[in-house]
Amino acid sequence: MDAPAWAAEPAAPAAATPVTDPARIAAARQTVDYVFPAGTYARLMNGTLDKMMDSIMDSTMKMPLRQLAGLSGVDPGKLGPASLAEIMEIYDPAFKQRMQISTRTMMSEMIPLMTQVEPDVRAGLTQAYAGKYTAAQLDELNTFFATPTGKAYAADSYLIMMSPEVMEKMQAFAPKLMEQMPSIVEKVKAASAGLPAPRSYAELSKSEKARLAKLLGISETELEKSEKAKAAQ
Repeated sequence: MDAPAWAAEPAAPAAATPVTDPARIAAARQTVDYVFPAGTYARLMNGTLDKMMDSIMDSTMKMPLRQLAGLSGVDPGKLGPASLAEIMEIYDPAFKQRMQISTRTMMSEMIPLMTQVEPDVRAGLTQAYAGKYTAAQLDELNTFFATPTGKAYAADSYLIMMSPEVMEKMQAFAPKLMEQMPSIVEKVKAASAGLPAPRSYAELSKSEKARLAKLLGISETELEKSEKAKAAQ
């Protein structure tokens, strides 16, 4: 028995038609040089993103366990008013410093990786700007970006959303989200209730098992053995 129709792979989204007009491409490339200059990812991750992550972590740790417990199905009424930070101070007095060190190390290691992909991102932005704006509009933008005020704005336009002033306001959203999350989860369950339940390995057809083994890069025998071991646990 082959896979039912609803299990068919969704069609891939249609790719945008590349802009080939030399004038628009040249103008868009100049715009990108202003708004996303080389080294933007390094600026973002070294001193901006790490501070944002610290802020998010600090805000989450200060939330009462009652708010976090609702996400895991635990009855919030059975918990006291303590925060996760207070609990971790007992288990790991160096928890905050440990998380900060982890964040700094991750950001530091990711900078070279993000710098490698930055040229591709800039190329994508060039196409996006060329597709969104006419050559005349891009020229107007570039004229503004060439001014001292425009240059200052453009250089930080991708970073300003992560500024401390903005993140301070965004932190207030986290507790509200946690309060609403149990209700949101229930609504998601209700919205997807009409979908078929996920199938177990035993319910797959022979051809589906063969395809799964091929996708995983193992033999059908190995897959069968692995699934039997999981089922026995």
